[in-house]
Amino acid sequence: MRRRRFVLTSLAGALAAPLAAAQETGRTYRLGGLFAGPRDAPQHVALFDELRRNGFMLGQNLHVDPRGYGLQPDRFTDVAVELVNAKVDLIICGGDPAIRAAQRASATIPIVAITEDMVGSGLVRSLGNPGRNTTGISILATQLDGKRQEILTAMVPGVRRMAALADANTTRPRELQAMREAARARGVELSIHRVVKLEEILPAIDAARDAGATALNVLATPLLFNHRRLIFERAVALRLPAMYQWPEMAEEGGLAAYGPRITDIFRDLFARHVVKVLRGARPAELPVEQPTKFDLVINLKTAKALGLTIPPSLLARADQVIE
Repeated sequence: MRRRRFVLTSLAGALAAPLAAAQETGRTYRLGGLFAGPRDAPQHVALFDELRRNGFMLGQNLHVDPRGYGLQPDRFTDVAVELVNAKVDLIICGGDPAIRAAQRASATIPIVAITEDMVGSGLVRSLGNPGRNTTGISILATQLDGKRQEILTAMVPGVRRMAALADANTTRPRELQAMREAARARGVELSIHRVVKLEEILPAIDAARDAGATALNVLATPLLFNHRRLIFERAVALRLPAMYQWPEMAEEGGLAAYGPRITDIFRDLFARHVVKVLRGARPAELPVEQPTKFDLVINLKTAKALGLTIPPSLLARADQVIE
């Protein structure tokens, strides 16, 4: 296995925020979450490890409400209300549905969130001036989904029909239309397969293959990330080359992935926002940040299982090749 790393300039730029005061001695901070993923997922472990480094220690001065992890989307609203009633100091959450549930539940409790496009989804006023009670990380998904489509087109020479697997709860129609037009400009027909829950994922992949797609772009969303292993297995079974959101997904068995690392996002950007808010910063004045590091990871073991030969020019561009 070989690996390189590089840094790109953020498309929007992360703006510096004023330093907040230190945490109060003797106080226990109460944190609530709204996440589809489990509490012991690597990104959450990275977050709480970084909070500990900043003086917020589980079981000592930090209490995390256990109700908000491993949730089905239809539970976000009820759990958000429960967290507000429990008088948590801060709600952290991931994905548009979870963020909207938290915002509906409270207009005053601070919210630190991570999602695909916070401005485009109307969750904040702007990157530099979020407004209201919400700030966090916007992961450039709308731009990166298109970039992944370009890479996938290069990865499967001669592809004429491609599919995109999209979460109907988060991916907006105009973004999908832009991807269709970009594919058409390259001589590729793009079909869109929308899902809203776990049970629809595998049938959607089957439908994409039955429609003649010879490549699959798995778009950015917590729903598809949290059920990634099912997608890996079905894609290989159908011999369908697929591109994914987080580099860790290629390391775990996906064919290829391009984007920021989810553990880095939670450890660095997300944790920094949580620390500032717990120390008294106002979310309305704390700029939304965006990632600046992006990795292209290609898994040649999976390529072999798919019977796919990756073009040497693309392998030369990769930051990590798993052999």
